[in-house]
Amino acid sequence: MTSQDGTPRADEGLDAGRRILGLIGELYPICRSITGDGFRETLRALQKLVPIQVHEVPSGTRVLDWTVPREWNIRDAYVKNSRGERVIDFRRSNLHVLNYSVPVRTVLSRAELDTHLFSLPEHPDWIPYRTSYYRETWGFCLSQRDRMALAEDDYEVVIDSTLAPGSLTYGELLLKGERDDEILISAHACHPSLANDNLSGVALAATLAQALGAAARRYSYRFLFIPGTIGAITWLSRNETQVGRIKAGLVLTGLGDRGDLTYKKSRRGNTAVDRAAALVLRAAGRPYRLMDFSPYGYDERQYCSPGFNLPIGRISRTPHGEYPEYHTSADNLDFVHAEDLADSFAKIRAILDVLEADRTYVNQSPKGEPQLGKRGLYSAPGPQEMALLWVLNLSDGCHGLIEIAERSGISFPAVREAAETLRAAGLLVETTAIERKGDCS
Repeated sequence: MTSQDGTPRADEGLDAGRRILGLIGELYPICRSITGDGFRETLRALQKLVPIQVHEVPSGTRVLDWTVPREWNIRDAYVKNSRGERVIDFRRSNLHVLNYSVPVRTVLSRAELDTHLFSLPEHPDWIPYRTSYYRETWGFCLSQRDRMALAEDDYEVVIDSTLAPGSLTYGELLLKGERDDEILISAHACHPSLANDNLSGVALAATLAQALGAAARRYSYRFLFIPGTIGAITWLSRNETQVGRIKAGLVLTGLGDRGDLTYKKSRRGNTAVDRAAALVLRAAGRPYRLMDFSPYGYDERQYCSPGFNLPIGRISRTPHGEYPEYHTSADNLDFVHAEDLADSFAKIRAILDVLEADRTYVNQSPKGEPQLGKRGLYSAPGPQEMALLWVLNLSDGCHGLIEIAERSGISFPAVREAAETLRAAGLLVETTAIERKGDCS
């Protein structure tokens, strides 16, 4: 069932990618923001797949150094010319409105309107995605081509929105395992119609929760579907006394484009999840990229802030800001692909499989090399024997299988198989405590 080299299981593969892509398509039309009914509608759609618990945190709540903002909702928005034609129309694309725009109802000249417009001259047919979460203003986003076509005229401007006391919403799912130790999976779900940046991570996380819910688990898994930045800060504020249970984690985003997989390390840089990701990506035999931590990006920067310093990395394909479609209408359903979503899903499952399978053993015959032949374990010198010898030598109670695979250069599946063979022969005993049986350096 398991596959620690990133090869899809028989029940997954391209089918998983197609299911993820289908869920992206279902969620794509919804106008989401960091608060509001669009976010709730998204969670209700995900609840059809997995039993997400919905939390509401009132506006004005102090969360670490931040305050939960007022809730934003929008019903309609448009700009009409003097002939009554909608030249900018929220109904055609929810990206047309500056996200979190305050309500407006006025008439403006072409010059006055232009001060509230956003476009991309370098990509004249794309609509940019812009926000004003923490600054009360309003605006419209449109293609540069449509902006240039606006004639001198008087324009009716309407944004039928509300910005009022309400709450911040987020979704959470805990899948209990054999241990209380947790692996955290986090996806931001606050962007409107953006397929790769936002929905690929959300849909993959939900599909992953489905798969893990049906599997045996050593670790417990906590899934978060949150608004970016303020959502992670809110969750950390409400769970500060419990974060010590988190032994590894991944922030999921940008997983459906054609780029190579990219893993961004945790702030610590050498945690189990960092090393598991490197092993899986290296073993897959395809181009990949490892990035060191930086305090810029997605919610990994909240989880890895110095006061928490959690062992959480980020996995994506092309990183944010490194593809021109990022935060534009070109990040649409044509930009994400079932094959790439399937590959991302398989690699993430493989990383989790490595974490699940990692064990620390103590060699029960550590003085000299145990005789493998009399136990039926000797074979002609080769990869299998080398895996046995490496596992025996480093199983001193303080080197886990991940470290043995790294140090030996042998694949993690081969190291794991060797350890299981030696354990069955009575030469290894698993330990959860560091028991030094010699020099562990």
